[in-house]
Amino acid sequence: MKKFLLIILFFGIYFSFVSCSNDNDTGTELALQAETFLNVSYGNNPQEKYDLYLPANRSEEKTKIIVLVHGGGWTGGDKADMDFLIPYIKLRHPNHAIVNINYVLADANTPAFPNQFLDLDAVINKLTDEKDELHILPQFGLIGASAGAHISLMYDYAYDLDDQVKMVGDIVGPTDFTDPFYIENPGFQALMDALVDESAYPPGTNYAEVLSPALQVSNVSSPTLLFYGNADPLVPLSNATTLNSALNSAQIDHTLNVYEGGHGDWSNVDIEKMKVQISTYIDNYLVVIN
Repeated sequence: MKKFLLIILFFGIYFSFVSCSNDNDTGTELALQAETFLNVSYGNNPQEKYDLYLPANRSEEKTKIIVLVHGGGWTGGDKADMDFLIPYIKLRHPNHAIVNINYVLADANTPAFPNQFLDLDAVINKLTDEKDELHILPQFGLIGASAGAHISLMYDYAYDLDDQVKMVGDIVGPTDFTDPFYIENPGFQALMDALVDESAYPPGTNYAEVLSPALQVSNVSSPTLLFYGNADPLVPLSNATTLNSALNSAQIDHTLNVYEGGHGDWSNVDIEKMKVQISTYIDNYLVVIN
């Protein structure tokens, strides 16, 4: 009787093992649901936070990331300023993840440069480290406005050594601080002194040059989409044409759009055109492979 019970127990274990193995062999997994994580910390400073929007059915093989970077003159602004793009991106690109970031704003104690570039780097590194947990593919498109566009351009052109960034959307970003518009302004040098951490750069550095994205373009820069106003009181149209020429010389895919108006205060029609062009760039350069 004891021997009979042992035989039954053996076959019970055997068939249980086979059943589990067969279930695993099917590769069937529960589909992941869409998730939102607000104010995720990526550093010790309270301002180092981002909102993360993960799509349903994401995976490490296909789910690339769109990063939104707000403006505000490097000293102000908030990620909420970029919220207007999120519903459109979700609708038009439902298989992409979205990250809307805050960075540490410059003040008397914390310079902007290079700290704000390094904040963006910290976001990208954190998401890369968590790719398996989040089920994302760490390839990125950056979309920045004003100072956020400057940060995005600088990051891609000077800091993205692993080529994780595949496209940049530049909405009225300053691109050339050697432009007479800036260097002939009596307050420009004081602004540079306030924004730059001189200890982070070699002695004698020409900050106007090293902080100008148009002067950092190379043949490994990412495709770039440019949007500027023809009457911008903060970023001259010459900054757009200088970057456009640099991208031409480096043979980087790019498109320059010039709208009627100033620093992003364009017609609703032009804003919609901008969204469509951003969407097209995402389709072309941050394509999801099904």
